[in-house]
Amino acid sequence: MTLTLEDVQKTDDKKVGPFYYRVLNGKYLITNDSGKYLELDEEDFKRFTRGEVDPKTPLGVELQTRGFLREWMDFQALSKDWAQRNAFLSTGTGLHIIVVTLRCNQKCVYCQVTSVGMNETSTDMTEETASQVVRRIFESPNPSITIEFQGGEPLVNWPIIRYVVEAARKINKTAKKNLMIGLVSNLSLMDEEKIDFLLKNNVTFCTSLDGPASVHEENRKWLGGTAHGEVARWWNVIMEKTKRKKYRIDALTTITRLSLSHPKEIIDEYRALGARGIYLRYLSPLGFALRTWEKIGYTSDEYLAFYKTAMDYIIEINLKDKKKLFFENMAKQFLTKILLSEDPNNMDVRNPCGAGIGQVAYNFDGAIYTCDEGRMLSRMKDESFRIGHVKEGSFVDYMRHPAVRSLIASSSLEGQPQCSTCVYKPYDGVCPIYNYVTEGDIVSRMHSNHRCHIHMGILDYLFEKMREPDVKAVFERWVAKAGKPIRADIFQRN
Repeated sequence: MTLTLEDVQKTDDKKVGPFYYRVLNGKYLITNDSGKYLELDEEDFKRFTRGEVDPKTPLGVELQTRGFLREWMDFQALSKDWAQRNAFLSTGTGLHIIVVTLRCNQKCVYCQVTSVGMNETSTDMTEETASQVVRRIFESPNPSITIEFQGGEPLVNWPIIRYVVEAARKINKTAKKNLMIGLVSNLSLMDEEKIDFLLKNNVTFCTSLDGPASVHEENRKWLGGTAHGEVARWWNVIMEKTKRKKYRIDALTTITRLSLSHPKEIIDEYRALGARGIYLRYLSPLGFALRTWEKIGYTSDEYLAFYKTAMDYIIEINLKDKKKLFFENMAKQFLTKILLSEDPNNMDVRNPCGAGIGQVAYNFDGAIYTCDEGRMLSRMKDESFRIGHVKEGSFVDYMRHPAVRSLIASSSLEGQPQCSTCVYKPYDGVCPIYNYVTEGDIVSRMHSNHRCHIHMGILDYLFEKMREPDVKAVFERWVAKAGKPIRADIFQRN
């Protein structure tokens, strides 16, 4: 007998706590707002919804401890779990992206920021603006501050990077915040003097590596030399210089249509360089990528086929060598929420999203945007997500801006018709600006949303793979306390 919607609608609400469900290859996956989950076969699911499970049986105990039986719900423990997962809601803006220039010496086929040529010095941030940006950053109440340099290619405006690093370190002697500073760079303008300064000031590095030279060079055009060769050269230099440091260097790959046929080669390239993992980032239709989509883009199904092949290979690698981890970062972000009930500090999978309350972006001219995506839209002649300027108002004024409030409301899953009842609601988030670009509205029609389809496919894959005990053990090692995930919400533009 097959379960029907009518069966689910007959759920005994006096015995069964709030839950979401999804049929996944013959099993019924159930989740709740504290992030707990359980998979049931059809008969057990029927008994669960009817309130017929004996709480003293093994299944009953599982349902009790995970907060699915109303009479046995430990509200204190569940509230603690919820608070732990949503602690970011009360901390204030932690990620501060500084665009020190729009100039870039490479022409990437997927550039989201629509960078300018090397002669356009008018897009360089001045020291006066940089000083005001640093002052604004330390107005945030968050005890942990991350400053991230982006561009263009940030190293084009090296004097401002140096100035901001020194100014932030000086202010922090009094502010005493947990300060992290990161540089996102294609590394082509790096030299020993810059590296020594950055390492001395504990600046972390992230670059882009799209795979072997044949893929990387096609995606990232550079008339000044071999883009892949420079990345590999400076990667090795930084790895050597940071042997005893906790934070070394990470890289991201952007998946284009060309990448789809090279999943194993891309992963092997990262492993050959000694990377601890890889982030298989799908394309976003922003900036130049929107104009070239017909050439470099793909459907969500095409991406998911690539992703699953790549993940199968990554899992195989981990099973063969259990002493050395190699993870996929998007999966790791989701698994952190699934297995640890913790926020992985990824703006893309927060509810609500991180726009304003999690991150802000400071443009080269001092204009402030809700997030880096909002700043990118300014390059597309759309200032909808500009929330102020460093010379005007206060940080509180920026947070009270209607654009921030609108993005919070539109990314709160509880208020979205399809998201509010989705089984993956405890683990995922939406990007209103992505929706705005692709659908013309910050509130999405999720049934046709490219991003949603990809995230659903990845989560389906992860839950199915966790049915295999040895694979679940690999995933548990990925999210163990040692070794933080790559910051997927940042380090992704160059």
